[in-house]
Amino acid sequence: MRIAFVAGLVAGALVAGQATAQTGWDMPTPYADGNFHTRNVREFVADVEKAAGGKLKITVHSNASLIKMPEIKRAVQSGQVQIGEVLISVLSNEDAMFGFESIPGLATSYAEAKKLYAAAKPFVSQRFEKQGLMLLYSVAWPPQGIYAKKPVESIADLRGTKFRTYNPSTSRFAELMGAVPTTVQVPEVPQAFRTGLVDAMITSGATGVDTQAWDYLTHYYDTQAFLPQNVVMVNKGAFDALPADVKKAITEAAARAEERGWKMSEELNEGYKKTMAEKGIKVLQPSAKLKADIAAIGKQMAEEWAKRAGSDGEKVLAAFNK
Repeated sequence: MRIAFVAGLVAGALVAGQATAQTGWDMPTPYADGNFHTRNVREFVADVEKAAGGKLKITVHSNASLIKMPEIKRAVQSGQVQIGEVLISVLSNEDAMFGFESIPGLATSYAEAKKLYAAAKPFVSQRFEKQGLMLLYSVAWPPQGIYAKKPVESIADLRGTKFRTYNPSTSRFAELMGAVPTTVQVPEVPQAFRTGLVDAMITSGATGVDTQAWDYLTHYYDTQAFLPQNVVMVNKGAFDALPADVKKAITEAAARAEERGWKMSEELNEGYKKTMAEKGIKVLQPSAKLKADIAAIGKQMAEEWAKRAGSDGEKVLAAFNK
């Protein structure tokens, strides 16, 4: 009896040890499960958990269900959650460097966006490290186009409209157009259009499809103004506390997620536009006047960004233009 009792205690201790060996993390993300960024995150998480051999469990809270996007970085930084995804340019009021990817006309293709990211990454990483964060990976959205309820031949057609914005850069873009900036996060976009809170917006084909834009507007202009980027970051203290093999699993999975995410974005881009056209949206190329208007605004915004970003901003632009 005593032997059986001791054996039971040992077995119980082993089970308890196994239970406590697994670390649990929460990961808030801003977009719905159908969005390609969220699908990529879930693949990243599954990849990490498999490679870590069950030592780390990451629970994804998609569609801003746990924390709204503007608060995600602060939550990761404070340790409220351990890891999170955010559109990096929503942080650009904090530091201009975080808005490197949202300057109209600067990087308008995937190749250019990758080059710009490579130039900015060291400076973004440095800033994160000073704040107790670690940049894991970044993935670009498809190029941004203008959505409206009416034809748009030039920026003059958007003056006075209530223009949906999602970061400081798009708010500035709306101001320079003579529109009224109105911040609306993705989950609230359909309701904002239906209630007249907004009349037009600039965003990707991915968001247009995710929010079923054909239900509330009629025109999409493929301006390819810029390619904003999402970043996945981790609390450095939480990361450093992990065993070496789990840290390796995370960094290697992050590298694969970055490569996979960029590929997904580019491959899906044309399909998003095709879907919108099939659903009844007029998918159009911008007029020469509209392109020229956007380029002029972009030039002013690039000058403003470089001034706010200081010497580091100048280094980013120099490396990009090299």
